[in-house]
Amino acid sequence: MGTASVPVLLSACGKESETVTPATGTDGATGCCSVAPTETEGPFPTKAPASYVRSDIRDGKAGHVMTAKITIINANNICAALAGALVDIWHCDAEGNYSEYGGGGMQSTNYQAVHFLRGRQTTDANGQVTFTSIFPGWYSGRATHIHVHVYSASGVSLKVTQIAFPEGTGSAVAAVNGYGKGLSGYTTNARDNVFSDGVGLELATVTGNTTDGFQLAITFGVAA
Repeated sequence: MGTASVPVLLSACGKESETVTPATGTDGATGCCSVAPTETEGPFPTKAPASYVRSDIRDGKAGHVMTAKITIINANNICAALAGALVDIWHCDAEGNYSEYGGGGMQSTNYQAVHFLRGRQTTDANGQVTFTSIFPGWYSGRATHIHVHVYSASGVSLKVTQIAFPEGTGSAVAAVNGYGKGLSGYTTNARDNVFSDGVGLELATVTGNTTDGFQLAITFGVAA
C-alpha cells in the first residue's frame, strides 16, 4: 500500500475494507474498489481544522523531518483521483504529546495554547496533498500513527482513518527508536487497539533515514 507512484486500490477488497460498487464502472478482476477503514478520531482531534491550512505543520517542533504524501481516490468513480478534497492530518510530537490538549489525566503536559503537527491541504488534480512534518513519537497503548480526516470540497465528511507505520528490523520506526525513550513498552500494530484487526489498507510506505529525513506515501479510497 502507498507508493509514490499513486497506487490504485482496485483489487484490495478484503475483510477490513468497505466494498463499494463504482457508479461508472468496475475493476474487471474484482468488480469493486476498496474504501479505507473507518477509525476513531481519538481524544485529540483538531479543534478548528480550517484555521490550519498549511503544508508545513512543524511549528518549530524538533524531530526527524518527514514528508507525507497522501493520495485520495474515489471508489464511486472507478478509483479515479479525487481533486478538491480537504485532507486534515494530526499526530503527536517526539515525546508522544498532542497540541491543543493537556494539563490533565490523559496528557500531563499542557499544550492547549499551541497547534503544532496539525494541518489541512486540498488535493490537487492527482488527488494528492503533501505535508512537511516530523516523524511521530509514540505513547503508551498506541503504535506510531497519523490521524487523517477527508472531507469533500463542500465540507462533507468522507472518511476518518489513520495511517500505520511498518515495523521491525530495518523500518523507520526501528531507526527512530522512539527518539529519547527507545521502544521499551512500545505497542506494535498487532497489539494496537485500532490496528490489531489488520493494517493492509492503512500501512504507509516509509523510506529514508534519520540523517536525510523520511518520506511517507499512502493512498486512501473514499466513497465520494
